[in-house]
Amino acid sequence: MQHEYLARAERIMQRIQQLAAISEDAHGVTRTFGTPAFLEGRALVQRWLQAAGLPTRVDGIGNLRARLQSRHPAAKTFVLASHIDTVVNAGKFDGPLGVLMGLDLLERLVEQQADLPFHIELIAFSDEEGVRFHTTYLGSKVVAGSFDTALLARPDAAGITLAQALETMGADATKIPADAIPAAEWLGYFEMHIEQGPVLWERNVPVALVTAIAGQQRVELIFRGMAGHAGTVPMAMRQDALCAAAEFVLTAEQFAQAHGRGLVATVGKLAVSYSASNVIPGEVTCSLDLRSPSQAQLADAARALQGFAEGLAAHRAVALTWTLVQQTAPVACDAALNTLLAQAIAESGHEAIPLVSGAGHDAVPVSAVAPATMLFIRCYKGISHNPLEDVELGDLAAAIEVADRFIQLKMKDTTTSC
Repeated sequence: MQHEYLARAERIMQRIQQLAAISEDAHGVTRTFGTPAFLEGRALVQRWLQAAGLPTRVDGIGNLRARLQSRHPAAKTFVLASHIDTVVNAGKFDGPLGVLMGLDLLERLVEQQADLPFHIELIAFSDEEGVRFHTTYLGSKVVAGSFDTALLARPDAAGITLAQALETMGADATKIPADAIPAAEWLGYFEMHIEQGPVLWERNVPVALVTAIAGQQRVELIFRGMAGHAGTVPMAMRQDALCAAAEFVLTAEQFAQAHGRGLVATVGKLAVSYSASNVIPGEVTCSLDLRSPSQAQLADAARALQGFAEGLAAHRAVALTWTLVQQTAPVACDAALNTLLAQAIAESGHEAIPLVSGAGHDAVPVSAVAPATMLFIRCYKGISHNPLEDVELGDLAAAIEVADRFIQLKMKDTTTSC
């Protein structure tokens, strides 16, 4: 049996490599939403799905969807999903691994001619990372029925709106409302994903049970001072926007370190307008990414850091614009599904380590309408969003066994419930 899991893991790895070869650049893996590389990658995954005998379709937001139909007329839908878009200069596994593991599971069920007590829909979400339009979870929000149609007018950096991008992709945005799975038809949601953290790597354990997903706030800050000549404006008379931003960056780090308990704060983007070596920076835009498993802590941190930013802007005589770009509340995974997943992990011979995910996942919007659970898979040193991202074959084989057992347990549980 172990040989079978290793053989399946090798096939998934081969597909991971093939998909990773499709990229917007030659140095890492970049497939942002709606680009030619994204479309080529999605078409490759669609061919694999069709070769497995699965009917497929592309919905109004560009999600790729395949369905294994139950013969039971009152059956509900159990969704396996992850995303196939990437950040810029990404690794190979974040997102696509879950999709290709889902494909492997369906291939196995087709081979077994399993009598499913529920429909299984495999979804390759088109946009989870939110790189192009700064809108995470576009794909899963459509499926969950929470997509905001006002987003269709949002432009990317080139001025192309989401609606225009969808038209270029051949997607029909008018069908988006009908693409949601009604809440009454959901049975559950299962996402397989690399951990993107070092816990499993350090403990040398292949899988973990996700108990919750941290909440997030993403903010854009713009500091506006006065540009001036670097050689003629005295230091005491400057309104240096970059110095204000730099002070904020370090304070955000210090704040998170001091308050702990799962709180993390990151400034990942910093843009100096009209920058030159001999010009005092007059305008600086930066990002703030706050995350915590506690909604109260998240809100308190945002208020404290906004207050600090306003104070330092006043002290340095610069203007400040603080714009909340996105926020999501912490999400707890479903207790009943987690019980089954923990059982599958234990039956596979592994410790069921509970972990809170600091990274966001498509399970967040889906959890508003359906029970959701996640399986984490060990990745090399916990590295993610980086070309060094990697998964060992043995860990993948172990995860396949757990996923197999989990689906079988869910089938038995659903049959018993009926």
